[in-house]
Order: sequence, then C-alpha cells, then structure tokens
Amino acid sequence: QVQLVESGGGLVQAGGSLRLSCAASRSVLEANAMHWYRQPPGKQREYVATLTRGGITNIADSVKGRFTIFRDSAKNTVYLQMNSLKPEDTAVYYCMATFLANNYWGQGTQVTVSS
Repeated sequence: QVQLVESGGGLVQAGGSLRLSCAASRSVLEANAMHWYRQPPGKQREYVATLTRGGITNIADSVKGRFTIFRDSAKNTVYLQMNSLKPEDTAVYYCMATFLANNYWGQGTQVTVSS
C-alpha cells in the first residue's frame, strides 16, 4: 500500500500562484510515475501532469507553460507549481502514483481561483 497526502491548495486570485505538494509513504523514485489530476466542479476528473521515474515530464495542453511538475526525492514528495492561475483552474487536485501495475490516489486538495 502507498499513502499519498496532498497539501498546498487554497484560494488565490487570478494571475496568482500556488504550489501543491504530494507526500508519499514510499520513495517516489520507486514509482513508475507520479501524476496530477484535477476535477473541476460538476465535471469529470481530468489529467494535468506526469513525472516518470526517469525524470520525463508531460503536461496537459490546457496548463502547458503555466504548470510544472517536479520532485524532491529526499522528501518523497512531488510538487505541482501552478502559475498564472485562471478561474477555470478551480478544481480539486489529486495526486496519483503508479507502482508496478497499481495506482494509488490521494484525498485531494481544493484550489479555488477567483476572478
């Protein structure tokens, strides 16, 4: 089992920044990949970003150029740096870890961007 705990969400004005954290109970370097997803109010969960074990990143087109995913392996933590936030970025943000064939989810953290 792997536990993931997200933090760093909150209320921010449009144009502002937030950094989300995802602390894992196992080494993030053991994961095949770490991901961020989000679920806007009334909508389905959608993909945001991936960081592979080898350090390759992928960012959804909707946030490319504004969001960055990176890790601190010493802290077993993956981060999502979000800049130039827009009201449409309002969502619950979830961390997901892939270890071998298993996916593990965190409980989510709310991000609200006011206009």
